[in-house]
Formats: sequence, C-alpha cells, structure tokens
Amino acid sequence: MGFRKDFLWGGATAANQCEGGYDQGGRGLANVDLAPAGKDRFPVILGEMKMFDFDEDHYYPAKEGIDMYHRFKEDIALFAEMGFKTYRLSIAWSRIFPKGDEKEPNEQGLTFYEDLFLECQKYGIEPLVTITHFDCPMHLVEEYGAWRNRKLVGFYENLCRVIFNRYKGLVKYWLTFNEINMILHAPFMGAGLYFEEGENKEQIKYQAAHHELLASAIATKIAHEVDPENKVGCMLAAGTNYAYSCKPEDVWAAKKADRENYFFIDVQSRGEYPAYALKEMARNGIEIEMETGDAELLKAHTVDFISFSYYSSRVQTTDPKLLEQTAGNIFASVKNPYLEASEWGWQIDPLGLRVTMNDLYDRYQKPLFIVENGLGAVDVPDENGYVEDDYRIAYLKAHIQAMKDAVELDGVDLLGYTTWGCIDLVSAGTGEMSKRYGFIYVDRDNEGNGTLNRTKKKSFDWYKQVIASNGENL
Repeated sequence: MGFRKDFLWGGATAANQCEGGYDQGGRGLANVDLAPAGKDRFPVILGEMKMFDFDEDHYYPAKEGIDMYHRFKEDIALFAEMGFKTYRLSIAWSRIFPKGDEKEPNEQGLTFYEDLFLECQKYGIEPLVTITHFDCPMHLVEEYGAWRNRKLVGFYENLCRVIFNRYKGLVKYWLTFNEINMILHAPFMGAGLYFEEGENKEQIKYQAAHHELLASAIATKIAHEVDPENKVGCMLAAGTNYAYSCKPEDVWAAKKADRENYFFIDVQSRGEYPAYALKEMARNGIEIEMETGDAELLKAHTVDFISFSYYSSRVQTTDPKLLEQTAGNIFASVKNPYLEASEWGWQIDPLGLRVTMNDLYDRYQKPLFIVENGLGAVDVPDENGYVEDDYRIAYLKAHIQAMKDAVELDGVDLLGYTTWGCIDLVSAGTGEMSKRYGFIYVDRDNEGNGTLNRTKKKSFDWYKQVIASNGENL
C-alpha cells in the first residue's frame, strides 16, 4: 500500500515571492513588499527597523518577483505538463482589499485570482489556497498596528467571506495562515508587527497571535457554512527538535522548543490553549486579552487537516560550548554532527521528516499535508538555460521515500505533498533569487536583471515520473 489514489502531488509558491505587479490591478501596498534585499532585510522582517515605504537606497525584489502576475498561464501550463494534481498558492490580501479595511473588494483583484483558478481547473489542477502568506496591507499596519489590534479579525473575516463566496466550486482546500508560528520569530514579515522603543514585544506578539487564532477559527466556520465541501487546514513551520545528548536537560530543552511551535496548532486543531502555554505566559507576565465567546469559538471551529513546511530537523542543548548555530529557516539550531548541510547551512535530514510526520499525527490524529519541502541551491544553467540539478533530485527522492515510509510503515494519513518553490522565486528569508528551489529555472538574478525566461531543469522530468507513478518510481 503506497500513497492514496487521490494523493495530491504538486508544488507551492507565495504571492509575495512570485507574483510581482505590486502596483497593478488596483493592488495596495503590503508589509511583504517592503522587505529589501541585502543587510537590512532581517532588521526589517524582525520589526526592528522601520520601513513603511520604498526608498531609493534599497532593492525590493517582491515588487516584480518573477512576474507571475502576467505569466501565470505559461507557468500553470508547465505545472500541468509535470502532472500536478494540486498547486498551492496564496492570495495577496491587498489585491482584494487594497487598504484592508474597505467595505467592498477590488473587482480587478478578484478577477485575477478567478482567472488563475479557472486556468488550474482547465488542467484538472486543484488549487490549495493560503489566505494569508505573511501578507498584511500597509494601511492596516500604519492605521491599526496590524494584528496587535483586534479590529484585524473583522477585516480578515470580511476577506474570507468575499473569497469563499466568490471562489465556491473553484477552490475547496484552504489554509488560514502560513507558518503561523513565524509571528514569534519574524513579526513584521509574519504579521506586520513593528515595535516602538520600550514596548513589551512578547506581550504584543502573543496578543497578535490570539487575534490570528480567532481569525483562523472564524475562517474555518465561514468556509464550512459557505460550502460543506471546503476543507480548511492550519500551517506550521515544522521540524522536530532532537536532544543533542541523552542528558535530561537537553531532552527537556528539545521538548520545550517543540512545544513553542506546537502551541498554535494545539489551539487550531484541539480548540483550546494548552496548559503548558498558559503556565509559560503567566510566568512571563503575558496576559492575553480575551473577550466573551472567544474560547467557545476556538473550540467549535477546529481545522480539518494539519499542513506544514519541513526543511530540516533541529537540535537543542543546554551546553553553552555547543551553541554553534546552523543557519536555518529563521530558526537557528545547534549543529547536528550526523548530518550534511545545504549551501545555506540548512541541515539535510530525510528521516527527520518521517519523525516529524509521526509526531504530528500522533499528537493530532488529523490528516497531514506537506505543503513545503525542498532544497535551496545555486543552479548553474548551460547556454540553453538547462540545469542538471541531480542534488535536488537526490534531496527530494530521499524525502519522498521517508514520507512514503511514514504512510506505508507507520500508518500516517497524508493528503498530499507540494514542493516549495516549484518554479524559482524570491527567497523569503534572504530575498535572493540565487537560492533556487524550482523544477523550472527563471532567468533572474539577485539584482533583478534577466529575461525572466522559463526553462525546465533535469528535476522537471524526474518529478513528472514521480507523479505519474504516484510515488512508486523515484
């Protein structure tokens, strides 16, 4: 018994990393547009450096991305050629509500996504739509302080009502917030949070998280009301934490690190704040303001499935001498001496994916969906734009095998698998184009030069055969 017959193979992108067209079709400015390439990127996405508009001194790669706004038909045709059953993409909130707090949506934005979904449907590709992949209209950041303000729950609800009704019958798989735990690690990128001098950052982050969790529950409620066929998932940046040694303190450090990430999903999947989180918040003097009915809402509208990104496992220790950190997806971790690493220092651990899947399935007993997994690497194309990316094939092959083991040998219920950046796009972490994940090479460099031409890499045909064989032919 391999993968289910209706297994959803595909790839994933995010609007702010590929769409471009930042000022077209009536779209408004969003937080994600304002993350510059270069050394100031991290201070901006962490909410420590104020950048509420473009300036002359920085390059902003999200402005144009890979121009999918104008080229989505070409790109979807390539995905269809690979045999995609699903395509995970995100909606740019400021395309539908340019400021975020309008009563009426922007028709041009609605039409753009409708055309995109119809294009997917033409090829039998099921859209998997992330409602918010870090996007927050800048008007909501400046006027309301972004998600720290409870009013955003209402604005998000308005967005959801509009898109669920408009795309009924076109989309049935939805994710409420991408990597919701990122609010703790990259608050401006994750949720539009910028901190003024002297503010209690932890208090603000957890209050904002409460608002997002409420919004997620409301979205789930509306989705099910509008169309009982709708399936709604949550999404976390996953990767099990290993103890560096069998020293009990290391084991405890790993457990605590896991819980920090599970906390959000515990609420979205089980419908209540876990005891350990309430204790931790109380110890740290964090008091979440809840209104009457909040607890009932969270309890009544839990998600249908758990989706997650997996790039690597992590390691925790209490030994100060061992705290040499690896690079990681915003999450630094202690180096694991047993693993190889990518060119960006991310440690490669296929078995860790199986471990993570089992941890999540044991914890929640809900179907899983791997919506991001892949290898960021420097690709060197030949004169025809062809890339022989055997390293990417090897990475994906090992991870798909681990995923298969979790399904066949461990009984994990898995709905589908979408590789991250199925077409080269702008890196969320570093803002580079040179950190490529795709099966399709896009002629674009870190400074924004290039033809934007699309060419198939070696991995394109490899993934095509994986899908055609439902994962049997790796």
